[in-house]
Amino acid sequence: MALRHRRQHFLPGFGLTLGYTVLYLSLLVLFPVAVLGFKALSLDASVYLNVLTDPRTLAAFKLTFGAAFAGAFLNLVFGFVVAWTLVRYPFPGRRVVDALVDLPFALPTAVSGIALTTLFARTGLVGRILEPLGIQIAFAPAGVVVALTFIGLPFAVRTLQPAIEDLDPEYEEAALSLGASRLRIFISVIFPSLKPAMLTGFALSLARALGEYGSVVFISGNMPLRTEIISLLIMGKLEQFDYAGATALATLTLLLSFLILLAINIVQWRFSHKARQAD
Repeated sequence: MALRHRRQHFLPGFGLTLGYTVLYLSLLVLFPVAVLGFKALSLDASVYLNVLTDPRTLAAFKLTFGAAFAGAFLNLVFGFVVAWTLVRYPFPGRRVVDALVDLPFALPTAVSGIALTTLFARTGLVGRILEPLGIQIAFAPAGVVVALTFIGLPFAVRTLQPAIEDLDPEYEEAALSLGASRLRIFISVIFPSLKPAMLTGFALSLARALGEYGSVVFISGNMPLRTEIISLLIMGKLEQFDYAGATALATLTLLLSFLILLAINIVQWRFSHKARQAD
């Protein structure tokens, strides 16, 4: 019996590594969240009521979550196109393009924000073209979406690439030989196999966007009731020594983010469960 138990743990020092993992995650993740939870429970209900009824806070919530969802959706669409191109189509300079996908990972968020602001400002390279058309990106809600799309793209691409590589092109060729259109092949053959990976990429991009601060504060202009995000509002309350208000905002943001990601994970689990049953 003991021998069988040892065979189940093929890595040496399993108990030690498991204990280290739990301790590390507890100190890094669980402990800060628990402290925030205890602090949030100690607040008076009036603090949360003031936060939820403040028009400035509601506008920041609307912009933050709306822009995060928009950026994650754009990354899901264009991330799929980029990942599909990198996997299925060999072309000169593909490795360079593949390396450029990771550029938002390498750039500090402040640098990303300054670069995007310079590019999309009215006097910028792209902004001067959009200005006569009446399209404003920098210092507008659209700029927040652009920034969140930029920093979230690698999550979608890197999640979809391995899934696309695992797709067998023979199924697509068989469907094509049977007379199916390319749209039908995508809907019936490709999309069902990629649904779990697409949801994962969407969730990762969304989570990254919800916590973004550095790149957004430059391109948004930080105008209350228009381009102000939750992270900036929390920082403003901390600078004013309003720790109760900052804690309430952080708690509500964390709770909403957790519920959204939980819903996405449940949908992803159902898709994966149906796929395993079909196999």
